[in-house]
Amino acid sequence: MSQPQPKVQVPDIAAQVTYAMRQMGVSPIPRNYELFYEAYIGSNPKLSRELAALGSRATQEELDAIGAQYFSSHGENAVDGAHRKILRELEGLVTLLRQEHASLESYNKLLGETYSRITSKSASSADLLHSAISLLSDATGNKMAHGKVTIDGVEAKSREMEDIRRELDEYKRIANTDSLTRLHNRRAFDERLAAVFGNPFQRMNTVLMLGDIDHFKKINDTFGHPVGDKILATVANVIKANLRKDVFVARTGGEEFAIVLESVSIEEASAIAERVRRSLEATPFKNSKTGVNYGPVTLSLGLCPMAECETPHDVYQKADIALYCAKSGGRNRSVVYEDGMKKELSKSWLLYKK
Repeated sequence: MSQPQPKVQVPDIAAQVTYAMRQMGVSPIPRNYELFYEAYIGSNPKLSRELAALGSRATQEELDAIGAQYFSSHGENAVDGAHRKILRELEGLVTLLRQEHASLESYNKLLGETYSRITSKSASSADLLHSAISLLSDATGNKMAHGKVTIDGVEAKSREMEDIRRELDEYKRIANTDSLTRLHNRRAFDERLAAVFGNPFQRMNTVLMLGDIDHFKKINDTFGHPVGDKILATVANVIKANLRKDVFVARTGGEEFAIVLESVSIEEASAIAERVRRSLEATPFKNSKTGVNYGPVTLSLGLCPMAECETPHDVYQKADIALYCAKSGGRNRSVVYEDGMKKELSKSWLLYKK
């Protein structure tokens, strides 16, 4: 079978978008990237014109205003809106409770007045009892009715706040999910790593595993980025299929993955790494329509126990060194970090940033 010919290099859209943002002095945050991406591909000419009209120093407020106009859920604005809804509901709940407190004070005052009348010696017993019973009957009826209104109001507010909480959870899930692989993204990974290091007992039996697809740039250059994206998604599925459902897996960069293995020894973690590696090695990567074989696709893995590290940066750097050793040792293998592994890490290799 003849080998596929390399395709003509296509423009790197991500690089072009990032360059345009840098030229305009725009902060490289997701919601800004969304705007410039849409402007670059030209799907909305009006949006492109409005963005260009901002000039070389657009403010974040101006960018957010355009985002809110063209996107129903634009970045952090959706989260901010949900937060504002919660604050409004809480204010309404506090008002209801204050009203209930005032009502209780009035009811207590009425009971005191009734007691004073009953103990008074200046009125007849019949008049006292009639007056007291009448007052208490009216007051109790009013209090019960008011209490039901308050309870209904509190329940309604609770339901509304629960709906908003679910809405916020969904926004957070979207913000922490890699859209291509449906794995956690780098933001979620940083949060998970910080949480593990915030619990000394959890850290004692946790291992960080970093994986990097071998020769992925060659795959992209040979077959094109759409094929590369499909391979990334397949690799993610293979990784997940070889782990328990509760294991945290993230795509931390272009072709890089991070796995947080909890409640395992380093020996167990190594066995898991080998299972993932062998499974991917045996997975066919072939176009069923054209017959073109994109494989083999393999993974190099570096592991480091978190118990031996003091900070998230420390464990990431050591796992990264182990990953480099797996690469330099021939690729398609897993390596556990050991003291004495030496390597001058370049900025392009070390992914983790404080």
